[in-house]
Amino acid sequence: MLQKMLENQYGIETQEYIKLDTYDALRGNGWLYLISNPAGREEADISELGKIAEHLRNYGDQNVPIFLQSKEGNLITTWEQNKYCVLANRQADEKQRKIKLGRKLAKFHERGKRVPFQIERSNRIGKWKELWEKRLEQMEKVWNGLLFQTPEDEFERLFIESFPYYLGLTENAIQYLVDTELDEEPGETDNGTVCHERFSKKTWGPLSTNQYFIKNPFDWVFDHRSRDLAEWTRERYFRNFQTYDVDLKQFFEEYQSVAPLTSFSWRLLYSRLIFPLHYFECIENYYITRSEQDKKTLEDKLSKILRQSGEYEKFLAAFFQISGAPIKRMNLPQPEWLFK
Repeated sequence: MLQKMLENQYGIETQEYIKLDTYDALRGNGWLYLISNPAGREEADISELGKIAEHLRNYGDQNVPIFLQSKEGNLITTWEQNKYCVLANRQADEKQRKIKLGRKLAKFHERGKRVPFQIERSNRIGKWKELWEKRLEQMEKVWNGLLFQTPEDEFERLFIESFPYYLGLTENAIQYLVDTELDEEPGETDNGTVCHERFSKKTWGPLSTNQYFIKNPFDWVFDHRSRDLAEWTRERYFRNFQTYDVDLKQFFEEYQSVAPLTSFSWRLLYSRLIFPLHYFECIENYYITRSEQDKKTLEDKLSKILRQSGEYEKFLAAFFQISGAPIKRMNLPQPEWLFK
């Protein structure tokens, strides 16, 4: 069906279908075509992502695919009542090799900050406070509604009991962020750049055993580089909180060998780690999903997050030291409550 769609809408013939993790992909004429769902995005959103992708490719990033236009000149095409975008990359299988992810991310950010046009649709610069407050408000509303009734299940009980702690943690994160913006003057490296919704070890691949490395534009937002650094750190910590420190130190060393962080960057990054995004996403996903299996998984996840809350505080207290941040030289403040 997808081969037919490519032929009909784009005039492209392909030889074989392959599955790359969550992507449907087709191969032909030395090109790899990723078939993607625009996921509610409009033509203007895709157009902006396409321009960013073109910019990054022009600056030498061969792992960034290009958006193809259909025969009608559209970036979103409708085929058999479904909407699709097609991303194309001329890409041979890459040999398995040790990738210095910190260095690669820093280079990606350096290219991304040179985007020569105004980013509007995917811009998150300076919006963290407003977004965090909005999420907190929505969750507090749900929590208040549950307070005076018997919990329906174990998840609800855990949520009702734990929310006041995470409310306090969120207020701390917002205060740290506000203080940073008041105290610190952003440096040249603090300009906005191309970042990811949630950057982790798996974001760029390799996809499946074929060793395809793809930097998917649908993952991107325009933000401060510390967003990616914080989310990589959070994911690495939760993957195994007993063994994260060596990877953390190495990752930040690699990153800073290309782009040293300013005190503004360190503090922004730290405010994002204090913000309990993992908790928020777990609660929000529970109330969105209809699947009983997912609900059970999320209940287990919440239970684990709560059991590890003391460990997470220890991690926050140790973060600057482990990551090699120049605490004294840059006078980086650390919340007193973490050291009591």
